Amino acid sequence: MYKLSNYLKIKIFILFFFGSQIYSFNEQNSTYHLKTIIFGAGCFWSVEKKFQETYGVVDVKSGYADGKNIEPSYKEIIKRKNRFNPNNYAEVVKVTYNSNKINLESLIKVFFEIHDPTQLNRQGNDIGVQYRSLILTSTEEEIFLANKIKDQYQNLLIKEGYGLIKTDIKNLTNFYLAENYHQDYLEKNPNGYCPDYSTGVFFSKKPEKFTDNEDLVTGKKILILEADGCPYCYKLRQDVLNNYQGSLELSFRKSDELNELELKTPTWATPTIYFLENGKEVWSHQGYLSNENFYKSLGKFKLGKTEAYDVAFNQGTDPTYCKEYELFKNTPDGVFIDKLSGAPLFSTKHRFNSKTGWLSFTEAIKDSVTEHMDYSYGMVRIEIRSKSSGIHLGHVFNDGPNGKPRYCINATVLEFVPNLDT
Repeated sequence: MYKLSNYLKIKIFILFFFGSQIYSFNEQNSTYHLKTIIFGAGCFWSVEKKFQETYGVVDVKSGYADGKNIEPSYKEIIKRKNRFNPNNYAEVVKVTYNSNKINLESLIKVFFEIHDPTQLNRQGNDIGVQYRSLILTSTEEEIFLANKIKDQYQNLLIKEGYGLIKTDIKNLTNFYLAENYHQDYLEKNPNGYCPDYSTGVFFSKKPEKFTDNEDLVTGKKILILEADGCPYCYKLRQDVLNNYQGSLELSFRKSDELNELELKTPTWATPTIYFLENGKEVWSHQGYLSNENFYKSLGKFKLGKTEAYDVAFNQGTDPTYCKEYELFKNTPDGVFIDKLSGAPLFSTKHRFNSKTGWLSFTEAIKDSVTEHMDYSYGMVRIEIRSKSSGIHLGHVFNDGPNGKPRYCINATVLEFVPNLDT
C-alpha cells in the first residue's frame, strides 16, 4: 500500500486546518453586513412588494410591531374595538439588507417615497392605527439619521403642497411575524391589485414627463394603468389582453402619463382598467379582471343597452331578417369576427342561405367557438359561444346542406372584415 510521507501529511493538515478557517471567515464575513430595519407604511403586503424589488434587500417579512396588551395577530388588530386603539400593533415589514450594496439612508428614502407619510393612521382606503407610518430602529444613530431624512422629505413635501409628516420614529421594542398567508402575499393572491399610495415626491427630482394622449381624447378607448413590477398587470396581459383584437383601441399608461385625461377613479391601484369616451372616464375597475368579467365590462361599455348586449350576455335572439342580417347576408369574401374580442369566428366560404332569417354557416373557424348544452324553453339544443370572449352567438343544428351542420348565428354580435386571410 502506498504511504504518505511525513511532509505530505503535514501539508495536508495545514491545508485542511487553515482552509476551513478561511472558509469559516468568508462565511461569517458574508453575513456580517446583513442588517435589519422595520417599516410601517400601510397594508404590509404592498410595502413588502416594494422592498422586495429594492436592490440590496435580501429578505422582507411581514409582521406586527409597536403594540401591547393585545394579541399580535391579524384577527385581533383588525377588530373594530382596536381600530383606533393606541396600543394596537402596526402592520410592518422587517427588511433585511446587505449594507455593502445599499445603505440605511437609501432604504429610508425608499420608505418615504412609497407612501404618503402625511396621512395619520391610514393609507388611502385603509384606515386605522394599524396602518400608521412608522420606522423602528435598533440604535440612537439610526433614529438620528431617520429624523434627518424625515426633515429633508418634509421640505420637499411642503413645496408640493402637502402637510406635516406623521411618521413615528422610535426604537424597536417588539416584532411578531405575521401569519404565513401574509408572507409573499401578492404571489399567493393572483386576482387583486398592486396599491401605490405614494405622493409622487422624490428625493432626487425626476425629469418632468409629458405623454401625448391625443389618441385617447376622441371616441371610445380602453386604458390600462400599469406599474413596473406589478404581477397583476402581467397576469392581466397574459390571461386577457394579449389575445384582444377588438376594434376599440387598447392603450397602456403609467401613473405619470395621464395628462389631458379626466379620470374620476384614483390612480393608486394597478392594474386599473378605464373605459374612456372623449378622454373622460365612463367606467373603471381597479385590479385584475378575469377574461369573462373583462368582456362583460367591455360589453356594457361598447354595446350599452342594445339588442346586441342582450344576445351576447342574456342569450337573447335577433329578430328574423334584422338589419344586421340584411347587411351581412351578401357581403364580399371575408370573415365575421367577435364584436368584442375581434377574434375571427366564421368565414364567408361557409355561409349559406338557410331562408330562416338568421346568418347560417356550415362550420366555424377552427378553435374559435365552444359548444354547450342548452335546455331552455323546454328544448334540447347545442349553444355556440365565442371561445375568446364567452359571448353567446347562437346554436348549431344538424340540418345543414349535404349532411353538414347549420350554425344559426345572431348577426348583432358580429362584425365583418373583408378579405381577411382565414
